[in-house]
Amino acid sequence: MRESTKALMAKHGWRIDRAVHNYVYFVFYYPYVFFLYHLFRILSTYFSWVKPIRHIVTMAFSRYHAKVISFGNTRKIFELNEDIAALSAKNKKIVPFRYAYKILLEEPEYIAVMDCPCKKTMNAPDWTINSCISVGRKTSQFWVEALGRKYNARKIPQQEALDLIKSFRKKGYLTQAFFKVATGGSTGVICNCHMDSCVSLQATRFARKFDPSASMAADSGYSVSHDDMKCSKCGTCASICNFGAIKVFDGVRSYDRDKCMGCELCVEHCTAGALSLYQDPKKTAPLDLDLVRAEYL
Repeated sequence: MRESTKALMAKHGWRIDRAVHNYVYFVFYYPYVFFLYHLFRILSTYFSWVKPIRHIVTMAFSRYHAKVISFGNTRKIFELNEDIAALSAKNKKIVPFRYAYKILLEEPEYIAVMDCPCKKTMNAPDWTINSCISVGRKTSQFWVEALGRKYNARKIPQQEALDLIKSFRKKGYLTQAFFKVATGGSTGVICNCHMDSCVSLQATRFARKFDPSASMAADSGYSVSHDDMKCSKCGTCASICNFGAIKVFDGVRSYDRDKCMGCELCVEHCTAGALSLYQDPKKTAPLDLDLVRAEYL
């Protein structure tokens, strides 16, 4: 057994079941995600009337979920040169889920990128496929050594990872950090996601046929301020939003704060400089490493 495999499985301690699940999840990444996507799609299309399925959805969403991250906070992760280990249940203010909420970034300079199973499942354009990023030696080294040929996994420097994020955001892809019980209950996997090609975002759509409040993703902790004096009502912000939070109709702009996930894409794409993020006290706390150091370590 490779040392990287041993290190990956050791994260789970005595929970051998979770260690095996972690190994299977990554080694069979694409068929695993492919199966779950089509299972959710079939259940939501043909069995949304079956009430017990709601409990299955709740169980799944408490173990596999994501946190939307603004670009400013993403940059801090990819410029990190020290270990971060915030492991207490206080983290639920940032990642408001029952089980997987650890903010654990060990040897964060060691980064790998590999093919995204969501984009492969959704038949996304070829240029988007190699876009799943791992931060931290344990998972990244396993990806490179065990999945290099299978999923085109390779080690990359921090700046290349950040440049990759930037290139996707220019095309309207938001940034998400994933927290899964199957991968140790902690962050470390960060991906470039779009509503059209992200199984996580699609799963929320499916799940809301059973439970309107269901969400596999937590908001970034931010909402968007709008300066009407600067706004040209061009509609760019509405077209870039993955969540339908902004609409421009007949020269009138509307903003649904509850739908907004605070991804920051609209702010970045506004050519008039009419938009800005603000930390919203009615939302989750942001995954801001400065905040984590100050209040969660």
